[in-house]
Amino acid sequence: MEQILPDELKRLWAEVDGKRLSVDEFGSAHERLLGEYKALWRDALILPREPDLETSLLREVAAYAGQSDLDEIRRRCQHASETLKEQWDATVDAGDHDSVERFYHASDVYVYELMWWHTLVDDVSPLAYVTALDFANRHRCRRYLDFGSGVGSGAILFARHEYAIALADISAPLLAFSQSRLARRGLSARYIGLTHERLPAASFDIVTAMDVFEHLTEPEAVVDALADAIVPGGYLFGRFHADPDPLRPQHIVLNFETTFRRLRERGFEEVWRDEWLWGHQVFQKGAGG
Repeated sequence: MEQILPDELKRLWAEVDGKRLSVDEFGSAHERLLGEYKALWRDALILPREPDLETSLLREVAAYAGQSDLDEIRRRCQHASETLKEQWDATVDAGDHDSVERFYHASDVYVYELMWWHTLVDDVSPLAYVTALDFANRHRCRRYLDFGSGVGSGAILFARHEYAIALADISAPLLAFSQSRLARRGLSARYIGLTHERLPAASFDIVTAMDVFEHLTEPEAVVDALADAIVPGGYLFGRFHADPDPLRPQHIVLNFETTFRRLRERGFEEVWRDEWLWGHQVFQKGAGG
């Protein structure tokens, strides 16, 4: 496609507004272009001889859990959000950094929630990782960090496209699960446990932080760490938005103005925004950041 997907869809809708394209024609183009992103995601993640992405991802979770019943694994995945809420409510003081850190470091339920999300059965927004890859390719990036890397799907996608990759997360269970997924595919990466390691300085030209900042007790400190890790001219691709959600008390940040202010103070400028699909933003680091 001529432009990155959200921009292309926005351009096509302008054609509808100008009566040069019908709504049905737009719908067909939307389905086709989104299908291209879905294919890139599926082809990166699906394991050999699996019939479809959902089955493939569920089998990976089943192997992790030592469970052969995929219906039971699917049930656990579909109820993972409720389980996480129960664990949070029972164990976390949201105003206590150490309490929040212990929650993410201990719980493995995110394995179930995130792997189900990445099947695309309920929600295609994980394709924002493909948007990030498309952006990175167009800007000739090669050194990638997924900050808040979750189950490693973004890293797998970028590794399949021959990026040097690193994964950083506060959760030991998630990093271990991600490492097993990449090892199974013969992919190498650097793994950074954020409870005891710092990000390497001036090491990455593209960093994703997908739905991360709403979970942070100290977002400005994280901006500083990322600013130090990104090379001058490099990019931070993330979503900096969260709505109140009773099912997700882990979303402890709903106002991101301090994050945006600290990005500006560290020399970052917004250079792109998804105004059509999922609202992600890209900030580029200046020479003095």
